[in-house]
Amino acid sequence: MTKPTDLPTQLRLPAMQAPMFLISGPDMVINACRAGIIGCFPTPNARTTETLDEWMGQITEALKPQDAPWAVNLIVHPSYPRRDADLELILKHKPPVVVTALGSPRHVVEQIHNYGGLVLADVINPTFARKAASAGVDGLVLVSTGAGGHTGYLSPFVFINEIRQWWDGLIVLGGGISTGRDIHAVQTMGADIAYIGTRFIATDEGLCKTEYKQMVVDSGADDIVTSDAITGVKANWMRQSLIKGGYDPDNMPAKGSVDFASNGADNKRWKDIWAAGQGVGATRAIEKIANIVDQLDLEYRASKERMQQL
Repeated sequence: MTKPTDLPTQLRLPAMQAPMFLISGPDMVINACRAGIIGCFPTPNARTTETLDEWMGQITEALKPQDAPWAVNLIVHPSYPRRDADLELILKHKPPVVVTALGSPRHVVEQIHNYGGLVLADVINPTFARKAASAGVDGLVLVSTGAGGHTGYLSPFVFINEIRQWWDGLIVLGGGISTGRDIHAVQTMGADIAYIGTRFIATDEGLCKTEYKQMVVDSGADDIVTSDAITGVKANWMRQSLIKGGYDPDNMPAKGSVDFASNGADNKRWKDIWAAGQGVGATRAIEKIANIVDQLDLEYRASKERMQQL
């Protein structure tokens, strides 16, 4: 278990750029780390294992000791066909942090620990959190309500309070976090690192289409629709994207099926229908990641000063 006091000294802010399907790639990770926050991408974003090998080599070569550590997001669900191949490349390139998702991390923890890496488990409720903790992970990523893409359903207050009753290790909190004030609030509530995704969609470094980025800029919290019809798992989608995809956001169909083996079909669904979190309204322009982190830093410091004055 990793303690909050073990956080990397290179971090400018206690924040991680969350891995976003079909959006996060090596440019995003490198620039996030250079800006002083943890950068992360999901391994399926590299369409082949050869590309994944190239991406991780590119990140390793680009980052310097003074940069923040980087991370990869590994799907550990048994139906994900590249799970073992992706893990082999992780063991080859040794990213400092691995975030597991959609399954038990038990079979990967020891192998990642053997090279000195940290394992964080992405969880959406206390039951999954306890299972991940029993598997020996170093930290828990609590995905609460409001998160973009696959989302949780618990209030962050409730989620952190329950987990802190029995877990004194590292907690990363996600769900609608988009400003430096939010990062400060994450620490105040008892977590250690803020998990920020949607705020980094509309960036020069994002892999998605310009139309996707502009829709994020144009959207607010009222434009976010939660549905499990698209992928079989509850996720947050932008209303205009659902309409363009032929759906009625106010009358979504029944729950879809979960099948990571059909990776191509899943890619198409995410390409045509665009995810974002409830914090989408904080994005007002397409920017560079470095500029966003600068703004987050100013807001974070201002929030801390305000609290001291109070």
